Amino acid sequence: MSFREKLLDFKRRLSDRKMYSIVIAVIAAVALWGLYQYKHSAQLRQQLDNQYNRAFFDMTGYVKNVEVLLVKSLITSSPQKTATTLQEAWRQANMAQANLGQLPISTQTLSSTSKFLTQVGDLSYSLNNQNLQGKPLTDQQYKTIEQLQNYAVKLGRSLNSLQNEIQGGRMKWGELSAKGPSFLKKASTSLPSKEFESIDKTFQSYPTLIYDGPFSDHVAKAEPKGITGELINATQAKQKVQVLFKNYKVKSITETGAQAQTGTKSGAKTGNTQSKSNNDKTSNNGAPIKTFGFKVLFSDRPEADAAYIDITEKGGHIYWMLINRAATSSKLSIDSAKEAGRKFLETQGYPGMVDTYYVKEDNTATINYAYKQGNVVVYPDLIKIKIALDNGEILGMEGKGYLSAHTQRSIPKPKITQQQARASINNRMKILSSDLAIIPTDYKTELFVYEFKGKLNNKDFLVYINAETGKEENILMIIDTDKGILTI
Repeated sequence: MSFREKLLDFKRRLSDRKMYSIVIAVIAAVALWGLYQYKHSAQLRQQLDNQYNRAFFDMTGYVKNVEVLLVKSLITSSPQKTATTLQEAWRQANMAQANLGQLPISTQTLSSTSKFLTQVGDLSYSLNNQNLQGKPLTDQQYKTIEQLQNYAVKLGRSLNSLQNEIQGGRMKWGELSAKGPSFLKKASTSLPSKEFESIDKTFQSYPTLIYDGPFSDHVAKAEPKGITGELINATQAKQKVQVLFKNYKVKSITETGAQAQTGTKSGAKTGNTQSKSNNDKTSNNGAPIKTFGFKVLFSDRPEADAAYIDITEKGGHIYWMLINRAATSSKLSIDSAKEAGRKFLETQGYPGMVDTYYVKEDNTATINYAYKQGNVVVYPDLIKIKIALDNGEILGMEGKGYLSAHTQRSIPKPKITQQQARASINNRMKILSSDLAIIPTDYKTELFVYEFKGKLNNKDFLVYINAETGKEENILMIIDTDKGILTI
């Protein structure tokens, strides 16, 4: 049958009343399905807009509450009332930050606003703790709160202006979410991107905040104390790697380019940066500790068992190292592994390290070593060593804590005796031992303490009593599992 004949046959069938009805029904069904999908899509867009609107309006309200609470904290007359007010300011700032994170806006666009809310909450929490100890605010702290309150007022005004844009229908959250953060960069009558930019510009003259909190500016900008020596280039760093693996059958050593500061490696080149001191490739450029990254292959091992290592640009210290070899058995005891780790640290120029806690899994032991100065254990100066329990091979090392914090400290004599410190501990706990120690805080500061080990209800605890004030600084529970000894 020719095409023309087929077409004529179709027309004849279509003229049939039943066939005509079927075609009409199919067209109607498709139209109804399309209308349903359109309405459903519109409802989803509306729900999304409502969700974003709610998050934005809630954030605006929380910022207003922060502004009011900061003012109230300036006029309270007792440390206890100031503490209550600042505690609520901390809560409201955290809720504002949480709602900001729900908006379809890039973190870079409102980075300063996010930092402001984070620091307001963090500072409020820090001052709240100070007031709970009965210590009133200092003149400088009052001044800082006044500055923050002024910025909260400016932020509130900008948010109110943007709120008017939303209520006027000129702000389309769904469109912004679909097109992504780059859409903010385009001027559009339907999206006031300049309003977002003006909000962040509010904080261009935002002051540097220094206080006892993990988000204080001095914490982010802290310089590493434990890195010594001259700046080296990539060739010199490679020579350090060759010395480290001198007893191995090394096939090749190649640079891996920039790596993440956390020390997690994939072995892939992620890019190169330029060192300020030379033209060699370094990783962590712009971070407190700059390093050169290398991949090491061995002629007597498969490529999957490669080693990865970071060497610091200053001094050529091992920042991070991992050999991807699976240990096959657990022949060595934990004590033997601890001794192997200690000897390795000594050969690498880290004397005076003592083991603290460990984790055992997959036929390996990861042991924490802390520096000991005199009779004081210095916990901030921490190095982690991973040891194969089949033959004692050092499979990994992470020295960030030590390189960041280590220095010879001027340790004072305790102002209270061990007996006085012990009297501060709950008398229901049975004390097993005690030592002097230095422990870190979340604020890049350190505390000189007595470390008491004890038992209560068949559970092991560590209690830290300030050796200068007698204050109970921290309590940790020791967890002894089949995988090792941990603290929480």
